[in-house]
Amino acid sequence: MGDERDMSVWDVVVVGAGPAGASAAYAAAVAGRRVLLLEKAELPRYKTCGGGIIGPSRDSLPPGFELPFKDRINAVTFSLNGKYARTRRSRSMLFGLINRPEFDAQLVEHAQKAGAELRTGVTVTRVEQHGSAVPDRRTVAVVLQDGETVLARAVVGADGSASRIGAHVGVKLDQVDLGLEAEIPVPETVAEDWRGRVLIDWGPIPGSYGWVFPKGDTLTVGVISARGEGAATKKYLEDFIARLGLAGFEPAVSSGHLTRCRADDSPLSRGRVLVCGDAAGLLEPWTREGISFALRSGRLAGEWAVRVAESHDAVDARRQALNYAFAIKAGLGVEMAVGKRMLNVFERKPGLLHAALTGVRPAWNAFARITRGSSSLGELVRTHPMAGRALSRFER
Repeated sequence: MGDERDMSVWDVVVVGAGPAGASAAYAAAVAGRRVLLLEKAELPRYKTCGGGIIGPSRDSLPPGFELPFKDRINAVTFSLNGKYARTRRSRSMLFGLINRPEFDAQLVEHAQKAGAELRTGVTVTRVEQHGSAVPDRRTVAVVLQDGETVLARAVVGADGSASRIGAHVGVKLDQVDLGLEAEIPVPETVAEDWRGRVLIDWGPIPGSYGWVFPKGDTLTVGVISARGEGAATKKYLEDFIARLGLAGFEPAVSSGHLTRCRADDSPLSRGRVLVCGDAAGLLEPWTREGISFALRSGRLAGEWAVRVAESHDAVDARRQALNYAFAIKAGLGVEMAVGKRMLNVFERKPGLLHAALTGVRPAWNAFARITRGSSSLGELVRTHPMAGRALSRFER
């Protein structure tokens, strides 16, 4: 009897098939494990997201991954609440723009090619690590909405910012932002004007900003600001669209989304369950860039889940989970800490930041290096004493 039961236990079950979950499933499957990827929607599915793919995201993709770019960006127009617009150009590509449904589906395909099994239309209601559903101490029970139970040696929660698995782990969030976005189909003449260029507008609400990302015949126009300013955020988006002369075009999609940033002491695991991406509250606090954080934390979660799955007892599983947390904090955690400091300066002095990016070459160069992926926020402050000193001075 014991052997049959063993056959039905997956090494790693990943919940959520966005960039974090697909990356985790890929990493665990490449290691030769039996991996099940569960997704509640049918794929491809729409997601509120600017769709900017910066250097760190490109570096984290599976080998042979062909990015489905809608546009390649080499110019950025910065404005301060619609005023003082100035465009900076770069000789090489800064970042690429993708449509999330396509990008996500392609990542899932890579996980499947590596050997992961996908099940869509499946909602996970809870996970259990003790009790009658769990045959032994090495197993986690993943309970589905229809009552079915899936057994795993390790679970990765990548189920987004309203994560059920995050609740189980006890993820604590300390920054919640509301992003609003419109996908606006535009005529060829308008599209032509935006090709290869994005707009970033520092907004009227402290810590807010807006963006225009061109994707062929559609412009993705969005704004983000702290939650609790719903009406003001909506008005910012409306004013922003009107100012751009886009109010006459009917959006194909209008959507909203809450992004959530983890508190410093928020756990990244509990028992044999790890969390990554939005489910763990991992994103850059200032720009709220989440794709590179999802890809990078997903890959780490997949690699460490394999080690958790191999652990024979709770002590060993805990040690592997702590190693995962350490890997996250040493990389993404450092970037988040600097991003948090940047946000604090930006909330108080958006004009200063605008002046630096549009008028001070080293500041623009730093921006370009970060988006290209040749540097990171954390690295910049660590390796350029000037940058660190400037940040400290602005903070005062």
